[in-house]
Amino acid sequence: MAIVITEKTHLTVKKVTFDWTLVAGVAAGTTTKTYDGEVLRVCCKDCFSTGYVLLLQDSDKFDLLGGQGATMTSSGKDFGTSTGGSKTYPLSVVSGALTLDVESGYGFDESVGKTIVYIR
Repeated sequence: MAIVITEKTHLTVKKVTFDWTLVAGVAAGTTTKTYDGEVLRVCCKDCFSTGYVLLLQDSDKFDLLGGQGATMTSSGKDFGTSTGGSKTYPLSVVSGALTLDVESGYGFDESVGKTIVYIR
């Protein structure tokens, strides 16, 4: 259940990177910082697994992807609001820490991947 979290602020935009490795098919991690603002974009990339579930929540347990992380593939996804990404959803507002849960549908997968969240 290994996730390395990198948190950076670029002027008004915050970039939170979750580098994850599935151990026995799961990974979970929570940011040390808290965030308040709109989620601008969520990018999922560098995954070598298909059939995994991605759940990104704030401290109120609100699913910031609106359930769209339920069918992830090795090609990754780009959830965007103002970026023209492959998937769009209403702007989500985050208040608090972010928690990322990743789970393989196969239960034994030890894949790696990266999820990047942009907040303003």
